[in-house]
Amino acid sequence: MSIKPLHIIFLCLFFIVTAFAIIDHNEFPVPKDWPKPVYDFKSNPYSNEKIELGCSLFYDPSLSINNSTSCASCHSPYNAFAHTDHQLSHGIFDSIGTRNAPALMNLAWQSNFMWDGSIDNLNEQALTPLTNPLEMGERIENVLTKLNQKKYYRTLCANAYGDSLLTKDRFLKSLAQFEVSLISAESKYDSVIRHEANFTEQESNGYKIFKTNCAACHQEPLFTNNSYKNNGLSLNSSLHDFGRMNVTHRSKDSLFFKVPSLRNVEYSFPYMHDGRFTKLSEVIRHYTSSISKNPDISKELIKDIVLSSSEKVDLIAFLLTLSDKKFVFNPQHSFPKQLINAQ
Repeated sequence: MSIKPLHIIFLCLFFIVTAFAIIDHNEFPVPKDWPKPVYDFKSNPYSNEKIELGCSLFYDPSLSINNSTSCASCHSPYNAFAHTDHQLSHGIFDSIGTRNAPALMNLAWQSNFMWDGSIDNLNEQALTPLTNPLEMGERIENVLTKLNQKKYYRTLCANAYGDSLLTKDRFLKSLAQFEVSLISAESKYDSVIRHEANFTEQESNGYKIFKTNCAACHQEPLFTNNSYKNNGLSLNSSLHDFGRMNVTHRSKDSLFFKVPSLRNVEYSFPYMHDGRFTKLSEVIRHYTSSISKNPDISKELIKDIVLSSSEKVDLIAFLLTLSDKKFVFNPQHSFPKQLINAQ
């Protein structure tokens, strides 16, 4: 039986509606069966105009003191908004940071940010890299002066807020709007969960291995529980980064770092807070044979994880089903071409 064009349109709309739900007060698209976002949309209502402004800000190197470094310099869309060419983030004047830039996605479901959870408000988070001397090294007042001199930003600001003055509050909330718009929920895994596709036998075996050994911390559907764990990594002797303890000043939080999402893990290497691993096989080797059993290690890792060579391959096969090419290559997330003429 042939399918008429009108029926095709109906089917497309059906899958869009069933894949995403809309929360009433802000029209933010929530993937079906996902938890309610924790981001405060009441104080910063969801807006396509603010997202457009935030996207331009995200890619604009004039946010840095020497006009060389943008947010996207460390958070490339093609790497799931992480970076892949070095272990640690790079900033102005060839500065090298102290941590691996994490991937940015599904931030509306997070209440704390950074590897150590030192920031608890996404609307304020951008100030940290902006003012860090190893990243952008700039002052927000200088940034606003530069941006308000450009007609391009005056127009975008007027579209988003009703007048053309870009203030600190509008700057930060627009960046946050763009970041919460980065929703990744269209991987093969998601299609399987929606009964639109099937795992291969190898992927299915890997999924079972994942649920037995990894899911306690990397909980579905976000593939993180947004907690902080000591995962048995040895202290990086060159960085002396003690993670969460730097924030809480409690010795029991030594070497606790945020549990990252495993979504798009294929694209977001290198791995760990210091980028010490470049391959998924190295990460799995750590958890199966290289864990440092220190007194503060997370309870989930007290018992050894034992996997055969074939089981490790199956686990990686499953992890690759978390790759969301629609997200990674979404043109709406990419560099806005009109920004070139605005410099």
